[in-house]
Amino acid sequence: MKVSLLGVPGNMGSEVVKAIVNEEYISMISLLIHDKKGANKIIKLLKKSGKDYRVQYGTVANIMDVKKTIEDCDYVINMAAVIPPLSDKKPQSAIEANEFGPEIIINAIEEIKENQPKLIHISTIGLYGDRNYKHPFAEVGDPLIISPFDLYALTKMRGEFKVLESDINEWVVIRQTALLYDSLLMKNVSDGLMFHTPFNVPLEWATSRDTAILMRNILRRDNKHELDDRNFWKHCFNIGGGEANRVTGYDTFKLGFEMIGCGVEDFFDTDYNALRNFHGSWYSDAYKLNDLFDFQHEDIVGFWKRVLNTHKYFKLACILPKKLLKSLVIKPLLKDDNAPYYWYKNKDEAKILAYFKGSEEFKKIPQDWKDFPLLVKGKNCDGGDIDYAALVKTPTRLEHFFDIDKDRSLISIEDLRKVAEARGGKLLEDKFVTGDIYRKVHWVNADGVEFMARPHTVLYCGHWINISYKEYAWDFDHLAKTDKMIAQIWYDAHDKDENHYYWYDHHFAAHYKDID
Repeated sequence: MKVSLLGVPGNMGSEVVKAIVNEEYISMISLLIHDKKGANKIIKLLKKSGKDYRVQYGTVANIMDVKKTIEDCDYVINMAAVIPPLSDKKPQSAIEANEFGPEIIINAIEEIKENQPKLIHISTIGLYGDRNYKHPFAEVGDPLIISPFDLYALTKMRGEFKVLESDINEWVVIRQTALLYDSLLMKNVSDGLMFHTPFNVPLEWATSRDTAILMRNILRRDNKHELDDRNFWKHCFNIGGGEANRVTGYDTFKLGFEMIGCGVEDFFDTDYNALRNFHGSWYSDAYKLNDLFDFQHEDIVGFWKRVLNTHKYFKLACILPKKLLKSLVIKPLLKDDNAPYYWYKNKDEAKILAYFKGSEEFKKIPQDWKDFPLLVKGKNCDGGDIDYAALVKTPTRLEHFFDIDKDRSLISIEDLRKVAEARGGKLLEDKFVTGDIYRKVHWVNADGVEFMARPHTVLYCGHWINISYKEYAWDFDHLAKTDKMIAQIWYDAHDKDENHYYWYDHHFAAHYKDID
């Protein structure tokens, strides 16, 4: 078996190399490396292992780089992505890697007619958008609601759609959840991105090591011919860490700061972080991948303990006064142009609307932590009481407007029609062979835009064409008025009288306008 890895030496890619390098059934590992300096350790590891390998320096945005990397390979694992905060700082790089990259990979694989490699495409749970306590759980098949100005999720959505609609023989789409990796804390104290995370947002983490084990176990089982189109290939899955890794934004900061003897209240004021418009949720279907591949081994508490034991310098921070640490590490980030506080001070009303409902709502945030409603302390975002322990343990589901659990071979034209109508559109087909969910069919959305897409892509992956697929724009206040699936989520954090249209201009500056 020859395996091609795209997206090395990223946080996930590096761990995947470590996980598969000693697998005897793998005869060669082919790497597409975008960062020569960062790949030194990986190259040394490969040399030491004695495993046959080859390296192509380049990017997924270059067709020749991709072709050389995947040549003669049996599997292509696409982990290449430009993630936040770099996607916010360098939007064009995000577009090239997340949107154009998958298209180039698809074209390169489709050109191979004999012994075509199988594609494992890593997508993101960012496609589900913002969730709160009203619907904290997501599953594959839920509507895709990209948070305004989340260019990372928008470009990943477009890239995923291309994979789902491709003519590759065997593929799988796996949506990666929030990833815990060893340098996470250090990388997130250099940018205002950490303030995008609401304190009450549900987050279900998975470690980079566990995700790498998942990739290894996929290759192991497929090498034994235990995977097919019924249980794995041509499906879409969520990677999650399971119940032990379900926390909130507040918990996440708390666990990280405890390593240096501090708490959230020591470092953050209540108005530092956004109130909505992030991407995070728990997963009611994360067990499906774990049942297949048994990879959920490390929990978030154990992860931070391991990081502390292997990075002793964190302990040095414990001797510094907390106020000094806040002044040296946190407060300077408030001046970063990616920080919500910066948007407020500089009157960036488009982003303040998206993340806080506007400047007046920002001013209403309680200034005392005692008055700030926290889910983990039994208060919901609206100030009412809530049983947080029960919330975490009790998965909830959205209405999908068809029986999403029934055998896929039984999907009928009536199922397609019901879903299209729920989304405010129509199925423009008079005939459909029951169960033929991978044949592209003709749809029209509520705005009269016609498009072709597989029933699997729509029913089981949540895609439904809107303006975000064509432009760097977000129109969910408008869409929620006719799309029942979107409305289930959108009005959890938005008022029905909100009528904002958000977009980036050609300089990627944020704008909004009110719509009728």
